[in-house]
Amino acid sequence: MKRSRFTESQIVSILKEADAGAKIKDLCRKHGISDATYYNWKAKYGGMSTSDLRRLKETEAELSQYKKMYAELAHENYALKDLIEKKPLRPLDKREAAQHLVAKHELSKTKACAAVQLSRSSWYRQPSQQAVRDQPVIDALNTMLKKYPRWGFWMCYDRMRLDGHAWNHKRVYRVYTAMKLNLPRRKKRRLPQRVQQPMVVEARANAEWSLDFMSDALYHGRRFRTLNVLDEGVREALDIVIDTSIPGARVVRTLDRLIEWRGKPDAIRVDNGPEYISQVFSEWCEKHGIKLNYIQPGKPNQNAYIERFNRTYRHEVLNAYVFESLRQVREITRAWIIEYNEERPHDSLGKIPPAMFRRQVENARNSTLELCH
Repeated sequence: MKRSRFTESQIVSILKEADAGAKIKDLCRKHGISDATYYNWKAKYGGMSTSDLRRLKETEAELSQYKKMYAELAHENYALKDLIEKKPLRPLDKREAAQHLVAKHELSKTKACAAVQLSRSSWYRQPSQQAVRDQPVIDALNTMLKKYPRWGFWMCYDRMRLDGHAWNHKRVYRVYTAMKLNLPRRKKRRLPQRVQQPMVVEARANAEWSLDFMSDALYHGRRFRTLNVLDEGVREALDIVIDTSIPGARVVRTLDRLIEWRGKPDAIRVDNGPEYISQVFSEWCEKHGIKLNYIQPGKPNQNAYIERFNRTYRHEVLNAYVFESLRQVREITRAWIIEYNEERPHDSLGKIPPAMFRRQVENARNSTLELCH
């Protein structure tokens, strides 16, 4: 693998120049890199600090050790790796793959058949000429489609049954697809059925978090996004991530950092955005044992806590200032989060700040536990 001429620290400094307001094209021309290289760096190192880079290097060192552990493979595994290019699918293909293992890698017939999941009887059985056996079906399909070129499979099959052909529909469809007569239809991507989740949340920390994205622009027109994380049980703002793009991997990295500081939530409430329905995010939640509560599409009121928080954040920060750089947005937002959690009274919490409410809940819970003991 070609080694990059930039170190991780240099890459982070280049990304910080972009956050300060430098244009991407000017930045790429200055450092002699392409736009694709810049966005690959941003997806991998965006929002990282020196400590994050150190942790990334340690992880890469561990991965290199694991790679060395798997460097020595057994003779049968090496043979299977050489077989990957053949992609055995049908019994005929599996038979050819098994013959390849026996001839080139000198495996026994038993091991070769077991490796490609082929029965011993299929090894010794002589393959039949399928094209000759299916020739009547091919001729019938060609005759039908020559006369009715716009008919689909089921229309052709029903007509063939009326004409007296007794072929099974599975056999006809296999020949139909082998002749590449089936035209794929583009289907609209549909979300799974979402069940409405109740808005009842236990009044304690880490009972349920909610996430949502917002969008705004700097003074010179450059767009940026914010990822807002709220603890619904105590209405406390945990973090607001600000960047020009926040992919699913960045969301996972942010939640890992919050869990190290705050602890793991029991559940997370999100909408159906692409970052939340991505495989990276769903697998991360399953790995950590966190329940995912998706709201129904087009029903933002089912995520009312974070929507109310977004309104406050937009009214008091995004609409109140004219930002010149992402650094300025982050600094003002960081100060506002402290003010929101420590000083700003919250009506639903008895007109006290969220941090004070969380401490009261924790003290009451600790007192109850002491009485029980």
